[in-house]
Amino acid sequence: MKLRRRTKNILRAVRVPFEWLGIALGVAVLSNLPHRGMLRLCDFLSAVMYMFDRAGRRLALFNLRVVLGADEVRDMPFALLARTRLAPPTARETAIIRRSYRNMARTIGHAFWTCRNARARASAVGEMSEAGRIFLAANRPAVTVSGHIGCWELLSQLAFLEGHRMMSVAKDIGTAGMTRLLMKSRTSIGQEIVHADGAFRPLMQGIKDGKSLGLLVDQVVKPRNGGVWVRFFGRPVPVSAGPAFFAAKGKAPVAVAWSRPLHDGRYRCEVLATYQAQEAREVWRFTQRCIRDLEAVIRRHPSCWVLNYRYFRKVPDEKELAQLVARERETVQG
Repeated sequence: MKLRRRTKNILRAVRVPFEWLGIALGVAVLSNLPHRGMLRLCDFLSAVMYMFDRAGRRLALFNLRVVLGADEVRDMPFALLARTRLAPPTARETAIIRRSYRNMARTIGHAFWTCRNARARASAVGEMSEAGRIFLAANRPAVTVSGHIGCWELLSQLAFLEGHRMMSVAKDIGTAGMTRLLMKSRTSIGQEIVHADGAFRPLMQGIKDGKSLGLLVDQVVKPRNGGVWVRFFGRPVPVSAGPAFFAAKGKAPVAVAWSRPLHDGRYRCEVLATYQAQEAREVWRFTQRCIRDLEAVIRRHPSCWVLNYRYFRKVPDEKELAQLVARERETVQG
């Protein structure tokens, strides 16, 4: 255990200069390119990343087959993935995974690209659907919920352009200095970004002050950190109960949305479902419904989802699983 921890620390130390180089290039290069040039560079970088990221490709294949309901992975515990030989990807699976890498690279590219002339650029490459405009015009504040699908960085920016004061959450990326630099880029349009650690108080105060929240819900969040166990593509996964809590406490309606990639490299924000604040009081049921909404669009557009993330790495203990099953049974009976 000590050797493994020491090895990770060494690798992290070696990785820092390269991370700084990547961030610096992102700010210095991507932000100064025209939109089409930025997309082309991101597509090239995603192809390189796909070529060398063997572990990521394997993880993406596993997640994709979970999404598609493949028999091969139906009963496979995530812990066995590293020791299990998966069947080679089909041509369709390869194409989906390649596009997933490209979508992720383009999303990161947009985060850097919009740090200059943020309002004009976000307006040029993104558009809000009519349903989104109607919802945002009628509800201030609001809670917008999404996942790592489409260009998630653009969602809060578009809501900001519709006149909402937006707050979002960010986790550490690399060193503290790199995290501050990325946060500065993401706040260039005027939205507020709070650190994931200790985010509760500023988000709660923000929604009380009339600010809207942009939250991602498809990440693993331990129950002791505010997570709740739900089913995600049939597998138990602990995700944040934050959207339910803030919507209920702040009496703010909720829109589950995503940014659909368009053929010209732009994006359209589409609303998948809306909920009233009182519906969020049933925390587990509401959170499960949001996850189901995201599931539906991921099944239709798996290449737009970040496939190389360890969504299913956590396993519930007996008590947690029993609680999940009991909640599911109550929902069916109710």
